[in-house]
Amino acid sequence: MKKRISLFAAACLLISTVSIPAASANQVPANSIKGSLVITGGSLGSSNADVYQSFIKLAGGEKQAKIGIVPAASGKLKSSNDFKADLAKYGVKPENVEILPLSNHDFSDTDFDESMWKDNVNKKEWTDRVKNLSAIWFVGGDQLRITETLTDKKGKNSKVLDAIWTMYKEGGVVGGTSAGAAIMSDVMITGGDSLGGLRGEFTEKDEPQNKEYEKVFIKKGLGFFKYGIIDQHFDERARLGRLAAAAIKYEKRKDLYNSYGIDEDTALIVHNKERKAEIVGRGGVTVVDTSKAKLAGKKVHPVNNVSISFLSPGDEINLQTKEFTINPDKDATRGYEYYQFKPLDATGVLTPYGRLKPYLAYSLTDNSSADSVKSYLYDSKGKGYALTFSKTKSSNGYWGYMDGQKDDYSITNVRLDAVPVSVGFRKDKKAFKNYESSNFKVPDKAARGEILGNLVIAGGALGSSNEAVYKRFINFAGGNSKAKIGIIPAASGTLSSSNAFKNDLIKYGVKEDQIEILPISTHDFKGTAEDESKWKDNRNKEETAEAIKELNAVWFVGGDQTNITKALLNADQSESKALSAIWEIYKKGAVLGGTSAGAAIMSDVMIAGGGSLDTLSKGFTDTYNGMDQQEGGPGYLEKGLGFFQNGIIDQHFDNKSRLGRLIATAYEKGDRRQLSYGIDEDTAMVVNNKDQTVEVIGRAGLTVVDLSKAERQKGQFKNISISALSAGDIVDMKQKTFKISSHKDSTTGYEYGDFKAAPHTGVLTPHGTLKNYLSYNLVDNGGEKKVKSYAFNQDTGVELIFRKTADTEGYWGYKDGGKDDYSVTNVTLDINPVSVRMKY
Repeated sequence: MKKRISLFAAACLLISTVSIPAASANQVPANSIKGSLVITGGSLGSSNADVYQSFIKLAGGEKQAKIGIVPAASGKLKSSNDFKADLAKYGVKPENVEILPLSNHDFSDTDFDESMWKDNVNKKEWTDRVKNLSAIWFVGGDQLRITETLTDKKGKNSKVLDAIWTMYKEGGVVGGTSAGAAIMSDVMITGGDSLGGLRGEFTEKDEPQNKEYEKVFIKKGLGFFKYGIIDQHFDERARLGRLAAAAIKYEKRKDLYNSYGIDEDTALIVHNKERKAEIVGRGGVTVVDTSKAKLAGKKVHPVNNVSISFLSPGDEINLQTKEFTINPDKDATRGYEYYQFKPLDATGVLTPYGRLKPYLAYSLTDNSSADSVKSYLYDSKGKGYALTFSKTKSSNGYWGYMDGQKDDYSITNVRLDAVPVSVGFRKDKKAFKNYESSNFKVPDKAARGEILGNLVIAGGALGSSNEAVYKRFINFAGGNSKAKIGIIPAASGTLSSSNAFKNDLIKYGVKEDQIEILPISTHDFKGTAEDESKWKDNRNKEETAEAIKELNAVWFVGGDQTNITKALLNADQSESKALSAIWEIYKKGAVLGGTSAGAAIMSDVMIAGGGSLDTLSKGFTDTYNGMDQQEGGPGYLEKGLGFFQNGIIDQHFDNKSRLGRLIATAYEKGDRRQLSYGIDEDTAMVVNNKDQTVEVIGRAGLTVVDLSKAERQKGQFKNISISALSAGDIVDMKQKTFKISSHKDSTTGYEYGDFKAAPHTGVLTPHGTLKNYLSYNLVDNGGEKKVKSYAFNQDTGVELIFRKTADTEGYWGYKDGGKDDYSVTNVTLDINPVSVRMKY
């Protein structure tokens, strides 16, 4: 029976019968350990050179390293064999890497019965073998399998575990990923989720979890990490609630130790001799400080006055003083905030920057207009918690660029408070009574005839290392030797993004004299001696047009899309000579590309501003006010350049959660016989005009919206078809069908999950992006036929119902080091206006 949540739910932590795990049997002072740890949050990509090379270096280097792999956590030997192959790829001799025969269960991909290996943990042969190693690696899977293999039923160490400790104390390195990270601390979090943690429900038993949330399952770990509690898969599975609650309950020395949540494809590297740790990889590490958290009481929830920090690669932690050293390439944002807008609460899949770290970075620490922001976490009955994240005197943000033009943030000392709340929703046809339809007049389509050129349209934040996108653009331009590329800088406020893109093209083999930054702009750029606002007349100069006609590729950089259209359209909205020249080369076979703003201009109807919830509920506006309109507010439309003839495009789609505004725009101003497309960051849709196909390339995905059967009445939408694609997938624009990458298998009839899914409610929802939420909770889950999300502001909002139909398909495969790679086709979406009631 479910416990009721009330204002006294905090007491759950006090009355829980779960005992705190005993301290490690290895009573080893941290300062006596000469070895290091490489603790990886899961889904370690084979291409993540920083993590692999760090582990190998600590193990003695490519030539000297002697590494043992412990396969016990997994159900197969495949992950161990894959890790061994990856080590060889990074230079370690195969004969110096050994998969140790340590397991308490059989593996499904071999003929041998590996459960017979259980006795090896106390055999001298394997104890001596481990003592001669310089490194141990624990693969992922089930962390209980590791502890049950290496200790007896009373928790006593096996001889092999003692040998691992000896190696570690004398200077060896111990590493692991996923389950291999969970075992690193004395207190081992074995299961559970954030809602279970906030409810204060803990268990030491491996029991079935049939609820929409899971109790936090605590067992004794192996204790290699001496400075707090470790959690893993942290960002993707939104585990802040469970780690904070576990730290408050189980960490005895809160004054000395923080707790650490490690993201996927990321490592916390611990140097015990120096008592410091560094962050390496592609994600981040969340640091949870519960030293000032108030004890549970009748009026105070235990997750109260918790300090959270988010560290990124290049940042360091002093494990003795708990101080942070932020990557010196970043600048502090406090007092120099870039953003000034009022952020909406984080309430579901329509929340801009809907994952926790981006939400706090953009909406709080780098936003001078907000001192606190709020999110929610609740079950399908609306019982849950309101989460308030606040700036304190010691809060700060740190910003820099990473890998091209991607924002890279670190955040320190944001306060988290959780308060029990009951949220109720009621369908309300009058909720959007002030909705304003768009007055934008869709331009008549010009008869362009046959177009031989192609498009490479990137969703923003294109990484310099995104080889697939750069190479496709260059290949369409004739290859490195024949490419003649013009860069249009008009969208940006500086020339830095144009120069950066030029340098990236050179890095990929294009000669500098084959690339030109075209003098097209209506405004001055910061940081240059020239006044580029004088370029505004260049758009109608023959000299400019003739220079364009010599090109076979044009790229539009990001910034403000209205600056591009101002620079290439005349005051009467007719084509300038420069734009006509671009069209001429495009029709003859040139490739056009762009990122962010350079993607928005590609369709006839250009989405220039607005947020998802505001556009669905308030409609559209005829005015544009820059940043506020970029980050939210009603939708704002302008005439685009129309290079993409097959629908409407939106960009920054995953990070800014723009599904709502794309649906509203396409329904009002699009041709509903055509598909509409939302492109994620660091991803491109490649348009082949001859074949009438779109291919997805890059690191994230493409959302495809089909409104051909959709209906709308008083703000209520029915029968919207949503598909979420990833790299290698292809769309047939004429037939409106999908060809999914051959490395994926259909999940229909073979669903991995079988559980009841809680609604998507905010930044602590697991698998928080739209595609992943639909993948894990709906199409690869036999336990659900529909899932919900809510987006609301104060007392009005929308209910999103995503439904399986006979046409719905899910597809799953692996990518780069064991990461789940999903595609979803033809999920039906209904949108209902709702009124919201909240009771604290």
